[in-house]
Amino acid sequence: MASAPQQQLPLFYNQLEPLSSQAHGDYRVRVADKAPFLATQHAVPVTVEEFPLVQRYMPIVFSVGDDPVPLALMGLNEGVNTFFDEEGKLVDPNFYVPAYIRRYPYLLARLRPESDELSLCFDPTADTIGQFEDGEPLFVDGQPSEFTKGILQFNEQFEQAGARTSMFMKDLKDMGLLMDGEVSIQPDGAAQPFIYRGFLMVDEGKLNEMRGDQLRKIVQNGMLPLIYAHLFSLSQMRDIFGRQMRIGKVPQPQLVNPM
Repeated sequence: MASAPQQQLPLFYNQLEPLSSQAHGDYRVRVADKAPFLATQHAVPVTVEEFPLVQRYMPIVFSVGDDPVPLALMGLNEGVNTFFDEEGKLVDPNFYVPAYIRRYPYLLARLRPESDELSLCFDPTADTIGQFEDGEPLFVDGQPSEFTKGILQFNEQFEQAGARTSMFMKDLKDMGLLMDGEVSIQPDGAAQPFIYRGFLMVDEGKLNEMRGDQLRKIVQNGMLPLIYAHLFSLSQMRDIFGRQMRIGKVPQPQLVNPM
């Protein structure tokens, strides 16, 4: 049986295995009410389509490095998640769960380097998929079930959103709009403010100084609302700070390596 490439697996994934009717014809999927892999995860990738919803709950920042990606912060410090408890259960149902989380344990992967074809794979170490007596069947009479077709469609949409997000990030870099981020939070009674760094953000000063033709371009291609969703979301840093205080996860003064 063909296997998916195992090098440099994405966040959360331990292994990848191509889904097939021959090997997994009797597999079912159980609905999970918790995600243990999220308990200590403080940042997760998001796509540009999600910015309007994400910015209502979490700060959106960009990772450092040659190929920055948008990240939603669930905590300000590594190992801290203020929206999921220690078992991986959602603390407050009034929350937008990013598509990257909802996609797991599935993933579209290229099985052969010479081919552009993507195959639906899954992480066999996940406890929501297996030879169960209950749950949604992945195959019916040797053919993908409606449930599996829905999974495939969701993953295809996620890949398309990922491509649009990559273009957005390339445009931000090419226009020189990214800068090293810094957020200062001054809690009541604290002698010194808490300074958070280690991420990228849009330089609002450069944005305001853009030439008319450049500004017209980012308005026409839909970038401007996304940029402002990111900038507005940074105010959520203070809310996350407060959430950490309330659950006893005392914030540390610096955010390092969001990914």
